[in-house]
Amino acid sequence: MNLRALLFAASASCALSLPALADVRKGQEAKDFQARTVAGETLRLSSLRGKVVLLDFWASWCEPCKKELPLLARMAPRLKAKGIEIVAVNIDEEAKNATAFLKDRGLQLTVVLDAKQEIVKRWEPAKMPSSYAIDRAGVVQAVNEGFVEGDEGKIEKLLASLAGN
Repeated sequence: MNLRALLFAASASCALSLPALADVRKGQEAKDFQARTVAGETLRLSSLRGKVVLLDFWASWCEPCKKELPLLARMAPRLKAKGIEIVAVNIDEEAKNATAFLKDRGLQLTVVLDAKQEIVKRWEPAKMPSSYAIDRAGVVQAVNEGFVEGDEGKIEKLLASLAGN
């Protein structure tokens, strides 16, 4: 069974039945990757060292992701002004699903496409969506698995704290 099929078979909250899968945890160095953004640019995670980064894994078919991503898109410009980057990794097997989702909702933020699921296989988030707060040195300082209303405030406060704001 491929990773997308496993994620798709998850419960309505998009929680995986095997939470022990989570590979990248608090205190570990963020696993580097290079990927193409929906804007057609190449992004390397390590190129953001020196900045605080929120790395978020999402899919267009995941209900909690549909609620979280617009909130992250609204936060992105405000946080960018504070030296904080939000990078959303879309794991849809069809890139057109991600781009249609973003276009239909008018969302603008840095989204990398992981249609071959190379990034998500290296990070192995336990739930969809999952967000990783990465400090300036490239170390994961917190993991937010899943999404419920109110998480956005906690995430923003944590990121501001990591950035010294």
